Amino acid sequence: MTKQKLWGLTKLFLKISFTLVSLYLVFSKVSIKDLKEALTESDPIFFILAFLVFFISQIITSTRLNGIFRGIGLHISEKYNFKLYLLGMFYNLFLPGGIGGDGYKIFFLRRKFHIKGRRLLMAIFFDRLSGLWALCLITAALIIFIPQLEIPTWMPITAVLGGTIIYFIVLKKFFADYSESLYLTHFKALCVQSLQLISAICLLYALHFDGKFSPYLFMFLVSSLVAIFPFTVGGLGAREVVFLYGAEIFNLDPHLAVLISLLYYFIAALMSSLGTYYIFRPEALGEKELPKENDIEEKEED
Repeated sequence: MTKQKLWGLTKLFLKISFTLVSLYLVFSKVSIKDLKEALTESDPIFFILAFLVFFISQIITSTRLNGIFRGIGLHISEKYNFKLYLLGMFYNLFLPGGIGGDGYKIFFLRRKFHIKGRRLLMAIFFDRLSGLWALCLITAALIIFIPQLEIPTWMPITAVLGGTIIYFIVLKKFFADYSESLYLTHFKALCVQSLQLISAICLLYALHFDGKFSPYLFMFLVSSLVAIFPFTVGGLGAREVVFLYGAEIFNLDPHLAVLISLLYYFIAALMSSLGTYYIFRPEALGEKELPKENDIEEKEED
């Protein structure tokens, strides 16, 4: 067994272990029976709306990444890019121990369009960076509306202004060539994060919640930040832990908090599953056969 395969198996084992420990911690403090009751009494219309809003957010994310691709000279249609994006989502969520969705896209695009791997890696990194900026910006803005945190208003405002200025200076210097428009890219990033917040609001309405939304939305944003780090399988477990302990801090219903997190994961998993179509129908991507993970790992070792 090669070192790369051994490391892949180790990562998978660690991710599954962290996920199981996190879920055990969550379900030791909330009742599965209460979760089932809340779910059976929910409004399915708002579940559908939550999925549709999330779906739209991912379309915008795909167009944002494609704009960055055009900045490095890679010109593919939005439709083709979205197909590849769905395939990447599938690899990220359902095959967490391997190369991941980003690694798969880099290999696929490098092989098909003869673009340098480093350029593709930097493009995807820039895409993720813009999303992280938007997530931090909205999180800081939401802090102002949560007095329980006892954070002076000037602190998040100063952090956002100062951080954004430094961030854009760095982008102008190191990433100016990686996007057709820095401002359009970041506007799309804000749209994506805003739509995902709306998706979370739809889930709250689906569960007949009529209280103050801001603490739940703050926990949702914090859990999204935590889910960026690849400790668990697709963020499962990590998000729920954030919601569970956040509910204790804000004195909220832990069952409602955990249920929102689990439902959001289900929505992401449902959309990610659409990527399986291209595994069984590679001709939709203009390929007779898609590269296997083993092929990619062997190529990287060479």
